[in-house]
Amino acid sequence: MNHVTGPRAADIPSEYHAEFAMGEHSARHLRRILRLYLVGSGLADVTDAAELALTELVANVVRHVPGRRCRICFLLQPGGVRVEVADDCPELPAPAVGGGLGEGGRGLVIVDAVTDRWGVTVRPDGRGKTVWFEAGLSRAAPPAPRR
Repeated sequence: MNHVTGPRAADIPSEYHAEFAMGEHSARHLRRILRLYLVGSGLADVTDAAELALTELVANVVRHVPGRRCRICFLLQPGGVRVEVADDCPELPAPAVGGGLGEGGRGLVIVDAVTDRWGVTVRPDGRGKTVWFEAGLSRAAPPAPRR
């Protein structure tokens, strides 16, 4: 009988980096990579939230970044993951205001709802930014007090 197993947590590197030109199906492919990465790292319980938040950040790249190029980074942290999506567009994302019925504008509201925290870091030269989120960190043990 054949038996196939996935990678063990010890075999998964603590970081994953890639650069892409985003297209119509990019979010689907990146969700698969993220899910494999998280499940292989023993973080299966944060995959749904992380996949949804990643999808929203990729959608923002597709809609708002000229050339649709971005750099993706998944960083394992104690109990969770930090996902970073960096691009060279100086336009900063902003959560939607109001309760309109428009097709867009709710992505960052969703990211805020499903992650522990998120933010935007502007590059020092002002020519781009990194939008990031952290998921699963609330379930990790609090840091030890400093003495």
